[in-house]
Amino acid sequence: MTHRRALACVHLVALLFGLVGVLGELIHASAVAITMGRAAFAAAVLALAARLRGKAVSGALTLPRAGALAFSGCLMAAHWVTFFVAVKVGGIAIATLGFASFPAFITLLESLLFRERVGAAEWLLLGLVTAGLVLVTPSLDLADSGTAGLAWGVASGLAFALLALANRRAAAGMDPLQVACGQNLVVALVTLPFAARELPALPAASWFWLAVLGVFCTGLAHSLFVTALGWLKARTVGMVVALEPVYAIAFAWACFGQQPGARTLLGAAVIVAAIVAAGLRAPAPARPRHAAAEGVSGHESGHSQ
Repeated sequence: MTHRRALACVHLVALLFGLVGVLGELIHASAVAITMGRAAFAAAVLALAARLRGKAVSGALTLPRAGALAFSGCLMAAHWVTFFVAVKVGGIAIATLGFASFPAFITLLESLLFRERVGAAEWLLLGLVTAGLVLVTPSLDLADSGTAGLAWGVASGLAFALLALANRRAAAGMDPLQVACGQNLVVALVTLPFAARELPALPAASWFWLAVLGVFCTGLAHSLFVTALGWLKARTVGMVVALEPVYAIAFAWACFGQQPGARTLLGAAVIVAAIVAAGLRAPAPARPRHAAAEGVSGHESGHSQ
């Protein structure tokens, strides 16, 4: 691994995250069934990756940590289910941009729940993300599929913000791959009762895309994410992953002809610019030598997309 290869890995991670919505559109199943299948495939891949790295999946797991993993896994399930509902209802671009609101929710929640001081720059980020969402909103009528999809996407962003904060405790003293594997296992177990009747009837093509989603866009993406964190600053990784909405919109346009309008593109530009600007202002930590030493509040320290 070199610095250049690590940077290429991060761009590949952003691309794989951008494909999540496309695969959600291709899989002919409910949001719960997609979430269950994705989590099951991802848990298997992450368990294998941990084993190849010589790390025990159950290592350092205590009862309090198991409880924290279970709670964060439920939040991840809520995040994924609401995101795939957003894709089915409002389309890929709208769903991804709604989810991209999560940094604003993190700012609000840190202020409300942890009484952390929020500076002017953070409030500006919140304002810009809000402005971007207003631009993206097709209408104020929830009967509009685009507006409903955006609402589900924003709900997904809120669930992910709660997940990111919950991971402060869930990930403490544990290897990132171990955390991700445990959370995916919880997601699979939580959603299985709701998807059990539907899964056997899925067509072979949907199972193939579910495997791609779980193995590549989740398991492989997280493994590359963790590896890159051992060579790059978290700030750099976060800014590259913030390009996910750009990739998602491009894929939706190319694959399904979901051409965004001028307002959607402007809203996307405002949201992405706000996230990147927030990353540029973040303090630059020293480069870690081990992936477990550093995390990013963006995707998947309990995943992400």
